[in-house]
Amino acid sequence: MFADSDFRQDKKAAGDDEPGADAPKRHVLVAPPLAPELPTASHEGLPFLTIVAIVVLAGLTHLTGAPTFITIGLLATSLGGLVMHMRNQRIERRTVALLDETAARSRAEIETLADRMWEMQESEERFRGLIDALGDLVVHRDRDGYIVYANKVFASLVDTDQRDLAGKTLSELGIDVGVVPDAAFSDHECLSSTDVAIRTPNGPRWFSWIELSVRDRDTGAVSHRAIARDITARKRAESSLITARERAEYASQAKSRFLATVSHEIRTPMNGIMGMAKLLADTDLSPEQRTYVGAVSTSASSLLALIEDLLDYSKIEAGRFDPEPQPTSLREIADNIIELLAAKAFSKNIGLGCHVEPDVPQMITADPGRVRQVLLNLIGNAVKFTDAGGVLLTVARARTESTDRICFTIADTGPGLREEDMEHIFEEFEQSDGTSTRVHGGAGLGLAISKRLVIAMGGTISVSSRLGEGSEFVFDIPATAATEPPQYRRSILSDRRAVIVSRNAVEADAIARTIRAHGGAVEIAATPDQAAAFAAGCNVLLVDAALENSDGRLLKRLRQGGFVDCEAVTLIAPTDRGMLGEFRANGYATFLARPVRGETLLRVLLTSHVPAPAAPRPQPRGTASVRRRDQGLSVLIAEDNDINAMLARATLLKAGHRVKIVGNGKAAVEAVTDAGLKHRFDVVLMDLHMPVMDGLDAIAAIRRHEEALAVPPIPIMVLSADSQEKTRHTVLAHGASGFVTKPLDPDALVQAVESQAAA
Repeated sequence: MFADSDFRQDKKAAGDDEPGADAPKRHVLVAPPLAPELPTASHEGLPFLTIVAIVVLAGLTHLTGAPTFITIGLLATSLGGLVMHMRNQRIERRTVALLDETAARSRAEIETLADRMWEMQESEERFRGLIDALGDLVVHRDRDGYIVYANKVFASLVDTDQRDLAGKTLSELGIDVGVVPDAAFSDHECLSSTDVAIRTPNGPRWFSWIELSVRDRDTGAVSHRAIARDITARKRAESSLITARERAEYASQAKSRFLATVSHEIRTPMNGIMGMAKLLADTDLSPEQRTYVGAVSTSASSLLALIEDLLDYSKIEAGRFDPEPQPTSLREIADNIIELLAAKAFSKNIGLGCHVEPDVPQMITADPGRVRQVLLNLIGNAVKFTDAGGVLLTVARARTESTDRICFTIADTGPGLREEDMEHIFEEFEQSDGTSTRVHGGAGLGLAISKRLVIAMGGTISVSSRLGEGSEFVFDIPATAATEPPQYRRSILSDRRAVIVSRNAVEADAIARTIRAHGGAVEIAATPDQAAAFAAGCNVLLVDAALENSDGRLLKRLRQGGFVDCEAVTLIAPTDRGMLGEFRANGYATFLARPVRGETLLRVLLTSHVPAPAAPRPQPRGTASVRRRDQGLSVLIAEDNDINAMLARATLLKAGHRVKIVGNGKAAVEAVTDAGLKHRFDVVLMDLHMPVMDGLDAIAAIRRHEEALAVPPIPIMVLSADSQEKTRHTVLAHGASGFVTKPLDPDALVQAVESQAAA
């Protein structure tokens, strides 16, 4: 810079003393002489003597008698010379004054310029000192990446003398920062940034490297100027956070595995307790013994519900409740939930019904496991708290120009809620009755879990209630990727006029809603006398089996009351299946199992014949499978737990089926492959976790055998205490036909086996 100029003079030599020997020296520029010194005019000089000589000559000429014009000419010449001399003197004085003034002004300007350059140098030094004090690196490189300048901090960092850095590249110093190509800043400049690790004697350090690459538009010169700040502490913090996150994820995975293991290990003995209690209750017991068995079943059910709530809550806290969307049939889920909870409702002598509106999509994209769990919680709570009346599930579609949602409504006739209870009913460990004298137990987690699940699926949940008049819980979810139902469903029952005879108002109302929604007409009567008023025009009569006698007395009375040409259908509970023969003999054409499925109701009403009950009718769908079930199914059970195997065997034998038990997956494969086509099993119940070969491998081996022989696949039901939706999807993907969760409910097991055989 200017400090290296040949014109710099030491200010101290010019007379300005600097305070302090170590203080930076200030320099000024001294201007060179602008012109040589001119001689100063004097009255004794040559021009003045010449004029005097001319005057003297003029006088001599006059005295010698020369002509007058000569004397006058000499005098005029001398006078002109004098005038010229005076003029030249004046010009000379002006010129000298001007030169002196110019020289003084030039010296002042040079002094000012020197001061300004000193100030600039001083400012630059202060700036560099500030950068050095901040600890930032400053590096200036040329077009080819060679260092032109680097500050002291950089030199100290790479342990190199600052003067030796010029001409080096960053790669030579072990720093991996390339040169931005010229094309990146063809429009004048380019700002780039990166994080760089630099090895130092004290270990690696991280810097945030920000570099400005500039091309001069006039000269085309390229330079790369970078400033880098130490971010080692931030990098270490980020590394610590990453490590902590990885540990948390590992802990979460371990917790998930622990939950699955605990779920399986707890459900397995609970399956034995509940199943054996159920089987024991079906034997000949004294009233006292039956009371004790009932207490065992009730306690086991309560313990299982509490364990499931705690496991679900642990999953929420672990963040394992991410929805898994897939094509979902809402009608199937609703009917399955109602059937699952029907036994609890019937044991309390309350009704349980379901109605799905015709415009509800056939399929939507949702998480079926989460929808099922919310419905189980809400309907299960409604059944638990309702002692008279019943519970009704309604599924409807709420569609506007901008939204399309599915709305689930669970209405009960229970005790209702107080206003203050509704404000916190969805919070953890909250109950409507939190006193020690409350009638119903529980941990108060079901509704909290349900709310979180609904929110995770993009829906909302709410409750409305009046004390003493029941409650109504409503939740909705988006109808994503909805498959529209057939339009003709709205009028498929237009020629049907039905009468329902039942004291169960809730179930009768659900059936009536379904008939009306599909174009039919229906009336509800609690007694035969009330029904007689609706006999005219009726062609389908639905009678609750709870009102009928073994000799068909009620149906005969109804026939006499005007229902002569009506086809009679009985509504039976699962426990009344043994009376089907008697009902058929007394004039009932067919039956509907309570709680009545909407699709089954439509199928029965569509296949019913109005003219006469004795007229031959086409056999309803599934007749062959019913006949086959009457003869008994051949069932293979692969289960390593003796208690579970005993429970499943006793349940199926009691239902009239033939059972073979094996203890591991390999034995199950051998039993299926060695049986041949003549002794083919109708259904296989496969435990998921077994020695020698687990359930998934056994299923895969059986499916490969069937493909090799080109035979139809055997229905394989997986038995598992792991109720996670992920597990359900996995077993179905491996070729299983269905999934049964432990603890096994005997009625549900029989129904699952028979439905798989009929499929």
